[in-house]
Amino acid sequence: MSVLVYTESEQGKFKKVAFEVASYARAIADQLGTSVTAVSINAEDPSLLGTYGVTKVLNIKDSKLDTFNAKSYAHVINQAAAEEGSKVVVVSSSADSKYLAPLLAIELKAGYASNVVALPTNLSPFTVKRTAFTNKAFNETSISTSTKLVGLSNNSFGIKEHITEAEVTHYSPSIPDNGVHVESVDKVTDKVTIADADIVVSGGRGLKGPENWGMIEELADVLGAATACSKPVSDLGWRPHGEHVGQTGKPVAANLYIAIGISGAIQHLAGINASKVKLVINTDPEAPFFKAADYGVIGDAFEVVPALIEKLKAFKAQNA
Repeated sequence: MSVLVYTESEQGKFKKVAFEVASYARAIADQLGTSVTAVSINAEDPSLLGTYGVTKVLNIKDSKLDTFNAKSYAHVINQAAAEEGSKVVVVSSSADSKYLAPLLAIELKAGYASNVVALPTNLSPFTVKRTAFTNKAFNETSISTSTKLVGLSNNSFGIKEHITEAEVTHYSPSIPDNGVHVESVDKVTDKVTIADADIVVSGGRGLKGPENWGMIEELADVLGAATACSKPVSDLGWRPHGEHVGQTGKPVAANLYIAIGISGAIQHLAGINASKVKLVINTDPEAPFFKAADYGVIGDAFEVVPALIEKLKAFKAQNA
């Protein structure tokens, strides 16, 4: 009757969200007086999950699962839940898990609560707090089904160590052939991804052209941040569509979101509202983003950003 958690990995390495959902599952297990079992797919070191309270790891090694496929992964996790007798299953709110969760809910015959931001406030009925209306409000949702599926909102609970010796067992579930065969995958490997980033530096049309993007990348490099952009920038071809954040792009739930030369259209704000601190740099004091920002700098990005980079480099040198 353990709590089951799906821990995402990529190219053999656990993603940041894997440790957050493991931490969250541990806290729910403590409420329920049970343990945590993790499903790990093609990860190099599944024992790492013991650092975050996982007591058992169902370790799957199969080349058929090298590339994410929501239907196959849902089938595998459902089998693990049945084997463990798990009535609470936890996944993240990553792009992959948002594809996975509805299919998994069907397999589990479970009620699914997405965008969960806190531990259950009640266990009977099982009640969780969620964001609603693109992070503009919260609601309390009760799940009445026997099995509950929880989608934890990224960066809402945090990563919390709970040192445990994880028992790693080889697990070989049946894997259906969905008729989808991936020939190759090209990925950027030398940059922080938007999904895993604690800090995101984002640029808009205020940068005037792709030739000025160097200072965005330099600031991101100094901060150890991911780079992103507004929709118009990706539509103009200045930056890849994979960097477009907002309601119609990738959602951002960073600890710090820095918007440079972005006016703050409602669709953009809806996609980054979950970020804890928002800093805006813009020449227009009437830009809508200033109403949503925690900190604002009214000034020319071509003056402000280089000065900020210089100060950050000096600070890092003094505190190295």
